[in-house]
Amino acid sequence: MAAAGAMAAAEAEEALGLFTGIGLSEAKARETLRNGALSAQLRRAVLQARSALGPALDKATGTLLYNAAARLRDPKHLGFLVGYIARREILTDLQLSAALEYVRSHPLEPLDAADFERACGVGVCVTPEQIEEAVEAVISEHRAELLAERYRFNMGLLMGEARSRLRWADGKTIKNEVDLQVLHLLGPKTEADLEKKPKAAKARPAPVEKQKVAVVENGEVGTETRSLLEQLRGEALKFHKPGENYKTEGYVVTPNTMALLKQHLAITGGQVRTRFPPEPNGILHIGHAKAINFNFGYAKANGGVCFLRYDDTNPEKEEEKYFTAIREMVEWLGYQPYAVTHASDYFDQLYTWALELIRRGQAYVCHQKVEEIKGHNPPPSPWRDRPVEESLVLFEDMRKGKFGEGEATLRMKLVMEDGKMDPVAYRVKFTPHHRTGDKWCIYPTYDYTHCLCDSIEHITHSLCTKEFQARRSSYFWLCNALDVYCPVQWEYGRLNLLYTVVSKRKIIRLVETGAVRDWDDPRLFTLTALRRRGFPPEAINNFCARVGVTVAQATMEPHLLEACAREVLNEQAPRAMAVLEPLKVTITNFPAPKALEVLVPNFPADESRGFHKVPFQPTVYIEETDFREELDKGYKRLAPGQPVGLRHAGYVIAVQNIIKDTSGRVIELEVTCNKSDVAEKPKAFIHWVSEPLACEVRLYERLFLHKNPEDPAEVPGGFLSDLNPDSLHVVHNALVDSSVLSARPFDKFQFERLGYFSVDPDSKEGKMVFNRTVTLKEDPGKA
Repeated sequence: MAAAGAMAAAEAEEALGLFTGIGLSEAKARETLRNGALSAQLRRAVLQARSALGPALDKATGTLLYNAAARLRDPKHLGFLVGYIARREILTDLQLSAALEYVRSHPLEPLDAADFERACGVGVCVTPEQIEEAVEAVISEHRAELLAERYRFNMGLLMGEARSRLRWADGKTIKNEVDLQVLHLLGPKTEADLEKKPKAAKARPAPVEKQKVAVVENGEVGTETRSLLEQLRGEALKFHKPGENYKTEGYVVTPNTMALLKQHLAITGGQVRTRFPPEPNGILHIGHAKAINFNFGYAKANGGVCFLRYDDTNPEKEEEKYFTAIREMVEWLGYQPYAVTHASDYFDQLYTWALELIRRGQAYVCHQKVEEIKGHNPPPSPWRDRPVEESLVLFEDMRKGKFGEGEATLRMKLVMEDGKMDPVAYRVKFTPHHRTGDKWCIYPTYDYTHCLCDSIEHITHSLCTKEFQARRSSYFWLCNALDVYCPVQWEYGRLNLLYTVVSKRKIIRLVETGAVRDWDDPRLFTLTALRRRGFPPEAINNFCARVGVTVAQATMEPHLLEACAREVLNEQAPRAMAVLEPLKVTITNFPAPKALEVLVPNFPADESRGFHKVPFQPTVYIEETDFREELDKGYKRLAPGQPVGLRHAGYVIAVQNIIKDTSGRVIELEVTCNKSDVAEKPKAFIHWVSEPLACEVRLYERLFLHKNPEDPAEVPGGFLSDLNPDSLHVVHNALVDSSVLSARPFDKFQFERLGYFSVDPDSKEGKMVFNRTVTLKEDPGKA
């Protein structure tokens, strides 16, 4: 062992000498040594260059070698590139960048040397005369602006245009020539040239409506407001272009790859294609909203299309209500699928491919039990090398129902990233399928189905959450094993919220125990629950866009989603007045013999958006909390000796008499009123209702007490022990003004001074029900 350690130290010392010998500092050389893959590549490159040029390599050559080793994705081309560097045919970083791009774009061997040399400027000699002529031409085009602006002109523009005319010219030489010719034209800098340019005052743009843009979606042009979805951040910016799958790191290229990509482009026309592939065995939640926004939003932002594909390969757990609810939620968020498909649409093709996989020796029928193949280090299957013909017969027997559930599976011959060996492709299930009935008693798994359905639909970007990264190798392997078009799988981080649970199993437990009513209980964060509570789809989309598309998992506070809701509802929800704890007020000197009509703006900040009428008569109702018998310091609302204004009515009321029940509780006030324009200005204005509608109001708080109810360290008793006993407060006898009478389920209002509310589907004639979506302002205790 000591000898092995000494040998490793000697090798490291030798590599350190090689790396410092090409101009790396000792610190940089040691940093490189810590990266095993890079140091191996660089060592190989340096030794190859030294065999051609001798032991002494100049720093410029060393820099090119280092950049080639560090930036080259496919090591098989390293010797090819180093040969050009060693022969002094690639001399600049510009040429090296072109060379790296060329080999990335031409993954198949052999490379066409002549085409490569043309692409990289090999042998191109740019003379000083050519540089002089190019700079002269550029300056001539900008002569008038140069003379007007002198040295304040953007000289980088001149250099950029000259570089575009002479791609392989040396940048420093071009800069020197530009400086020389500008000096010749303008002469030396004067004192005026050296003065700092005054900053121009920024003109404040006039307020404009949100920009409307034409959007092409599934072949039809529509006009809509540009949303945050088209500003998806992070990894979205690094995606490959359709047909350039091979430029993605880790993508496996086979001899058939380029031909398959050519066929793919012929079918899609270079269009971006994504898909949203939910399992129809539960209701979508806030995490799915990110997936919907990412898949549909990325396609939309790039002029592409997105499929809604149900992954219906597990008939035991699938129900029609889930299919309907999933599509409803996708469309509620504002997206129309290009096509609605099902994995079961392709069962016949998937079965045919399974037979082909067996014939190619890449799959076999296995009889190990589920318990035997669980975990990361299960024993290898004793049937892994069974003859192809035998597996074909047995697989047919599986299809014919000759094996019981768990007695046989079809497994693929590969090892996945997480160490899982030979994942299952098919298993026996004697459960009728909701679409194919009793036709099949074998069903494909996710590992087998997903990539092949993507291939059939010619998906360009298969976007999935980070936990599927371990399945990427099986994704590429299976498509290539069958010689079919292979899309690219991209992973992004999940979106999680604190103070909630989203797993189907746990939500079912909450329903079963009566903690919540159903999947759409407004205290949950399923999409149906958020809709019922009154969250606008735009708010959910904005929230997802603000979170961004990152590789890291995002765990967010619910109040950030609530803030997005307030922003949207402030613009969308018309105002109304409601009283949750009514206190009767009788105006003893009402100024008219019958009820008056008061005009209330739907949006007080923008009265052009219309008004609604509310009645005003001698009996009105105010909030109990807006009256106090004792006038406390700092209290500004109604009290004996302290009048208040009635919002929108144009009147100020003052307490005349307090009426109490036998227990001493205030049940009515008698007041006098004066018009606002003659009365002293009150300290506050309060909301009120008159001739109101009776309604029920449901006020919601967080369902759980702790941030992470599923974390045993935080909640040792399990998530059911963490329920907030005050998560729902029902106000049975609230009152609301009659302007909301014609509202329908999911219509939204701002009840002035109270919050944003949505009409619940439980509403019926004579008794409307409202859910509080969010308060008007964030509760400081929730931040």
